[in-house]
Amino acid sequence: MKRVTIIGAGIAGLTTSIALKQRGFEVEIFEAAPQFKKAGSGINLAMNAMQVYKKLGVYDDILKQANYTSSMESTNKKLKVLAGVDFTELESKFGVKNVAIHRAELHEILVNHLGNTPIYLNKRLKSITQENNKVLLNFDNRTQHYAHIVIGADGIHSEVRESIFKDSMLRDANQLCWRGITNIDLDSEYKNKLKEAWGKGNRFGFVHISKKEVYWYALINKNLASQSPNLKEIFADYHPVISKIIDQTLEENILLNEIWDLKPMKKWYDKNVCLIGDAAHATTPNMGQGACQAIESALVLSNCLAEEQTTEQAFEKYQTMRMEKAHNVTNTSWKLGKLAQTNNLLIVLLRNMIVPLIPKSATKKQNIKLFTITPNPPL
Repeated sequence: MKRVTIIGAGIAGLTTSIALKQRGFEVEIFEAAPQFKKAGSGINLAMNAMQVYKKLGVYDDILKQANYTSSMESTNKKLKVLAGVDFTELESKFGVKNVAIHRAELHEILVNHLGNTPIYLNKRLKSITQENNKVLLNFDNRTQHYAHIVIGADGIHSEVRESIFKDSMLRDANQLCWRGITNIDLDSEYKNKLKEAWGKGNRFGFVHISKKEVYWYALINKNLASQSPNLKEIFADYHPVISKIIDQTLEENILLNEIWDLKPMKKWYDKNVCLIGDAAHATTPNMGQGACQAIESALVLSNCLAEEQTTEQAFEKYQTMRMEKAHNVTNTSWKLGKLAQTNNLLIVLLRNMIVPLIPKSATKKQNIKLFTITPNPPL
């Protein structure tokens, strides 16, 4: 039985592990964190991700914990709809629902589906060396481990990627992002919708991740951050429900990060080492597809490793099948973020006039393409 060593126990690493186990592989996971924490962040699982989880037998468990999202709407700051996507029109086509869930809940579900797969915590990778068809893993705690096949699922700041691709480049979107979760009783109109309100140089999105929990995110251009001392002031002229959400979120449940992505790379593997998820194709969060693309990659990579004669053939096929779509998402998300975050008042006015004129048929066609997962044989 082939053994695969995965670096990183996030969504990409855990999903890849589940898929590989179902294809008959022995899997081991090394994770930098000393323990798993319930971070204050939610996640949108679009239909492409949910199709993968249906194939892997995880779908029903996710549905029990998640909140069903029937539509997504881009609005102006007063929540007047500029454009929307009705997911119910696509449910019969793809056979799955679109949902939002607490990231920690999803993580726990995935860990439970791994059964007795070993997960070694407090194992921060320092470097890797490939020698004699083996991979030597060097960890910060001065321990070492030999592996035959290594999957780098260690995120945007991947040590695996840094070890094998010295010229990879992160791109600064020049945006700050707050993320939070709060218990709040919103009107029924918000229960099953993802709303994203666009202003001038800032925006605010929110969605239910359970009956009473709302996940929200707020972005502002870095060059405007010094002008407003706090979130409530930044979004004071938005719809009152947004101030209400901010007010009712405990400070310890708010995360603040800069927004970066990974400039599309020409190669994702070297010999017996391959990248997946944010380590390979990190994207800005403007399409809700970062984790979804990682989940798609997990299924394709596991299939390729099971079907190809050599590891390098498998990695090459995986790259061929996944790179074009993943890079398209990265580039489209980058452009969408610039449009949604523009500081130019004239462009804001034009955007709010033009976006509602985009035909619904064009939007539907784009979503069908996005939600159609990379061709692969059933598990």
